[in-house]
Amino acid sequence: MCARWTADDIPDQEGRRAVVTGATSGLGYHTALELARHGAHVVLAVRNRDRGADAIETIQEEAPGASVEARPLDVADLRSLRSFAEGLTGPLDLLVNNAGVMAIPYRRTADGFEMQFGTNHLGHFALTGLLLPGLLAAEAPRVVTVSSSAHKPGTMDFDDLQFERRYRRWDAYNRSKLANLLFALELHRRADAAGLSLVSVAAHPGYAATNLQAAGPRMSGNRLQLVIMAVGNRVLAQSAERGALPQLYAATAPDVQGGEYFGPDGLLEGRGHPTRVRPSRRARDPELAARLWEVSTELTGVGFEALEPGAPGA
Repeated sequence: MCARWTADDIPDQEGRRAVVTGATSGLGYHTALELARHGAHVVLAVRNRDRGADAIETIQEEAPGASVEARPLDVADLRSLRSFAEGLTGPLDLLVNNAGVMAIPYRRTADGFEMQFGTNHLGHFALTGLLLPGLLAAEAPRVVTVSSSAHKPGTMDFDDLQFERRYRRWDAYNRSKLANLLFALELHRRADAAGLSLVSVAAHPGYAATNLQAAGPRMSGNRLQLVIMAVGNRVLAQSAERGALPQLYAATAPDVQGGEYFGPDGLLEGRGHPTRVRPSRRARDPELAARLWEVSTELTGVGFEALEPGAPGA
């Protein structure tokens, strides 16, 4: 049951190893903090080593005795993703695909992908595939992929998937968040069809005050938007700590089942305690998800061989 669930309700995580992307601030930081506070060994997958060290120090101040480490990872760089995965050996109980960018000016990743699609979706698609052997070596592995209510107006145009014709920052963000949900639900379908114990779920934070809102206006030099976002974060948003609760529930609650989606229980899923919410019809389209999976495999070069029919253990 989700009713009035808080971080105090997280069950003992002793013996679990977790990876959290984007763990130096916002939702990722609070997710890593609470997992470590409740006994998990948490790997902070961080782009900036200094910020990773600062996050470790703060977590250990907040949760004395916490078992936590930082490893370099740029989700927008396939070489970095491969290096991270190669260095992480042994069973992995939990992967939280949390890092992201929102409504930024047009940029490309190190591999030439549109930055929002490349970071929010392709990077986490590739990371999950690269870490799949470790996940399947764990007794009860979970993958939590962080989406957004912004997935609802999102669309998939495979003729212009990465907005090469005309870039619209919010449309690109919405598409990347729809891709997150399509991926999470398709990963569940494929793991279930293969008879594997892997649980794949998704979550969203509602309207939570994080650094994401300011990044786009700051990059484009739009002071008015920066002020509007700052006011919205102070007046309308819930805290990042509260915003992290749906993904923490998805990551730790014993009643979670593959293919579920969690968000806040308040008005329009904007704030509140975690509860089960319903993805859009488009996000639940298995044909759309299968096509995105194929395209993502082609773009990243990362497969999920263990999920293929006839694979050992499948």
